Amino acid sequence: MTVYRRLCPFSPGASFRGSGGGTQHFAWAMALVVLVPGGLALIFGYFAFRSKIKGVYFSIMTQALTFAGMLLFFRNETGFGGNNGFTGFTTILGLPVTATTTRIGLFLATLLLLVLALWLGFALARSKFGRILTAVRDAENRLMFCGYDPKGFRLLVWTLSAVLCGLAGALYVPQVGIINPSEMSPTNSIEAAIWVALGGRGSLIGPVIGAVAVNGTKSLFTVIMPEYWQLFLGLIFISVTLFLPHGVIGLFRKGDK
Repeated sequence: MTVYRRLCPFSPGASFRGSGGGTQHFAWAMALVVLVPGGLALIFGYFAFRSKIKGVYFSIMTQALTFAGMLLFFRNETGFGGNNGFTGFTTILGLPVTATTTRIGLFLATLLLLVLALWLGFALARSKFGRILTAVRDAENRLMFCGYDPKGFRLLVWTLSAVLCGLAGALYVPQVGIINPSEMSPTNSIEAAIWVALGGRGSLIGPVIGAVAVNGTKSLFTVIMPEYWQLFLGLIFISVTLFLPHGVIGLFRKGDK
């Protein structure tokens, strides 16, 4: 939804995805997955949007928040494992995470979350709420003259995006078996922005296409030529900016016209 709204060029994913793990009790963990990212986004977004911070300034603030969180979690005295982070995720609901059936279940749960997130995004985008978001994006001043306060709409979609990122992080951790502060690196947010740029900004399916393309290429490069991956990633972003300003999804939209 943040992508659809184009609230900022960087997603809240890195910082709020890093907030989604770290306890043995399943019910309590699921509550934290929703409440911690949602609460942080709600507090930060309230003060940011109340101060009318947007555009590049909002991007800088979100990156600063992410970087500050990463440095905090790197400190050993915080109790979050320092540089090593949390490890030893061996079971989930009493099932070994390395078992084939468990891994299949986690994959299906991830796929289900993606489908539900897309369905929710499409439903909201086609509703009156979605039309107001489009108005906030394209003509915010006119919307205010019509009697709408854009701050509430910005805050809602920002908080919802953070909750989705927390859920994604909760599914990510048991599949890789570790979570450390490096996952909150601003580099991850930049990579997510490249997903959006490649797939197509202002759409919901575009970032999915971009994520699959970039991560598939990353898996290939890190095996064959790992030292050149960051260079190739930068070339992707530059090429998309110059030759595909609307991303891959923009090619199909032009074809429709």
